[in-house]
Amino acid sequence: MQVDLYKQSGEKAGTLELPKEMFSAPFNKDLIHQALVRQTANRRINLANTKTREFIRGGGIKPRAQKGGGRSRQGSIRSPQWRGGAVLFGPLSNRNFSKNMPKKQRKAALFSALSVKAKENSIIGLEGYDSKDLKTKAFAEMVKKLPIERNALFVLAEKDEAIMRSSKNIPEIKTILAPYVNIQDLQKYRTIVILKNAVDTLKETFLKS
Repeated sequence: MQVDLYKQSGEKAGTLELPKEMFSAPFNKDLIHQALVRQTANRRINLANTKTREFIRGGGIKPRAQKGGGRSRQGSIRSPQWRGGAVLFGPLSNRNFSKNMPKKQRKAALFSALSVKAKENSIIGLEGYDSKDLKTKAFAEMVKKLPIERNALFVLAEKDEAIMRSSKNIPEIKTILAPYVNIQDLQKYRTIVILKNAVDTLKETFLKS
């Protein structure tokens, strides 16, 4: 599998060879959806927390006599039917939204999503980025020279201060290390820019494990 390789100046520098196992895999829509649901569910932070009777103060004394009043029996003013009482069947902070998915299925879903990008010609290669100033303006000018549509995900082999710091203030650009490529980012960003030295890292992470 080959994609166009570009220089920092925007000129073509040939082609970049990508592993066909990752970028020519069969399309599996259901598997991609399952992996996306799992990822978003595992990132979910549970903030809702209603109070049950054990968390509400008061109500230790019986509000009225058990019999003789002609009204219903009540044991505590903190029961759910009383105003200011507990909430019945409400959401609790200890609820677990995480989902499991076999490792082989997660890998197959990732390969399927990468293959879709490759078929859409949404993947390009970049030889590298070198800038002494580490300014956003210089990086933005390079982005304009590349065939990037709408937004882009830059896949790095390792932490690169020149790219990470220069692109930090550009909302349409995100950088990610090759071992952390995921379904959600592949769905969000239109163009995937893979640095030349990141291909070996992708192979070591997803094909040799």
